[in-house]
Amino acid sequence: MSSAAEAPAAVAERRYIDALNEGMATALEEDERVVVIGIDVGAGGGIFRVTKGLYERFGPERVIDAPISEMGYVGAAVGAAMTGLRPIVEIMFMDFVGVCLDPILNQAAKLRYMTAGALEIPVVFRMQTGAGKAAGAQHSQSLEAWFAHVPGLKVVLPATVADARDLMLAAVRDPNPVVFIENRRLYGSKGPLPPPDAEPLPLGKARIARGGEQVTVLTWGQMLRTCLAAAEEGAASLEVIDLRSLAPLDLETVLASVRRTGRLLIVHEAVQDFGAGAELAARVGEELFDELRTPVRRLGTPAVPMPFSPDLERGLLPNSKAVAAAAEALVAEG
Repeated sequence: MSSAAEAPAAVAERRYIDALNEGMATALEEDERVVVIGIDVGAGGGIFRVTKGLYERFGPERVIDAPISEMGYVGAAVGAAMTGLRPIVEIMFMDFVGVCLDPILNQAAKLRYMTAGALEIPVVFRMQTGAGKAAGAQHSQSLEAWFAHVPGLKVVLPATVADARDLMLAAVRDPNPVVFIENRRLYGSKGPLPPPDAEPLPLGKARIARGGEQVTVLTWGQMLRTCLAAAEEGAASLEVIDLRSLAPLDLETVLASVRRTGRLLIVHEAVQDFGAGAELAARVGEELFDELRTPVRRLGTPAVPMPFSPDLERGLLPNSKAVAAAAEALVAEG
């Protein structure tokens, strides 16, 4: 009989938003170089309440309210990272990143290379993304492909409660700049949160979220829930992979799955045209051309600005029925 000490630790049920908060709190606690910077992240706890309580716990020198000037405070965070701090920077909406791209694109992503490794840029850029909240065209975009295209940036997209905490900690501890993308529709979602001493899946490793035999469905972020629902509702047997990060890219897990199923459906919330799904489809097509039963199929959002109308917005976003139908069409093809 095993002793009490050998019994597995309890797994708590928590909200995604609380797991993010716990990840940042743990990072702040374990390393005094970690700071949080952003608009209203301090006493207000952030407009989505993700940083609630951190200001009271760690003080204004480490949880810093910035003025409404993304270019200013994002640039300051990159400079702080160059001098030894480890900033977590909140950009309130991913759509606003256009006004502060230069310090991310031309400084954070390139300085380690341009200094031959003399400088590390350990900064985390937190961004809230996604549609489904009737927030309009300027607050609903998924732009992860922009950042995955830039050498020197890591791009992570946690879809689960456990990953919200664990990938946050991994991102803060990483010596490289990390774009950390949270989908607002996940904030209230609940799931198991293993104890902090449990061994997490490392950054850059995909997870098989559901086993299946006929079609590999590759996704990330909010669309994981949609694809898992499709696997339950549809007639085809779907193997659902949560990619977890676009850079680094765990292509090996994807290829191993597609070799078994012979079919690949890529699902993402971002606009389908020129999206990350196109790159993934090309990679798999190059590697497994002779082993694919059917061409790779992508399912994303049509290339139009996201409407404010909730009904029109729902009509554009991939849903579980559309995912199931696309997978079943692949099985019918061959």
